[in-house]
Amino acid sequence: MSTPRPSSSAPQAPESPDRVYRSPSGIAAGVLLLAVIAWLGIDAIVVGHGRTPWLALAALILLVPAVTAFTLRPAVLANDHRLRVRNPLRVITLPWGQIEMFRSGYTNEVFDRAGTKYQLWAVPVSLRARKRAANKQARMEAAKRGDGKSRGMFGLGPVGVPGGPEAEPDGPARAEGDKIMDELKELLDARGPAATSQGEVTVRWAYEVIAPVVVGAVLLAVLSAVA
Repeated sequence: MSTPRPSSSAPQAPESPDRVYRSPSGIAAGVLLLAVIAWLGIDAIVVGHGRTPWLALAALILLVPAVTAFTLRPAVLANDHRLRVRNPLRVITLPWGQIEMFRSGYTNEVFDRAGTKYQLWAVPVSLRARKRAANKQARMEAAKRGDGKSRGMFGLGPVGVPGGPEAEPDGPARAEGDKIMDELKELLDARGPAATSQGEVTVRWAYEVIAPVVVGAVLLAVLSAVA
């Protein structure tokens, strides 16, 4: 009687929870645009005559997934093993061990070890936010130096905080997008060498977005061409 052989593949531990990074301004803009598109489209379908309801329907099929893809869909999901970048038309999965670096300029980007660049749509760069953060940092440094403009009457403390110094932040003032990039770089430094963070980079096209956009564009073109 033969004894059963143990399975060679041990069950994998469940993935750690994702940290989800998204753009609040992009979500707000998407909700507003979708509300306007739905209002105009449904109104045209209900009260329109002739080809108008069909043109409105084709426009809805085209615009709703397109607006959703570029506003509500983008997200960056990071856990202990990999980074998943959900862009408008693609989903890129990068194990930490395959990431070479993050770079911030006019856009935030991640590079894999093959040198391929992927843009982080969900973490946009805001030059205005960077300027506000720089101004805040300058005011904080002036307060630390005891600048007279930043202190209340009789030198009791900063304006708005009677009798005491201003609360110290955890670090220098940074724009929200730059804070997210700092967190991702820390995760890369911590998790990149781990054995559970190795693997292959995968890229999947978002056909669930592309297909209805193409169908809507074709319908709109055909209906517009028909006399």
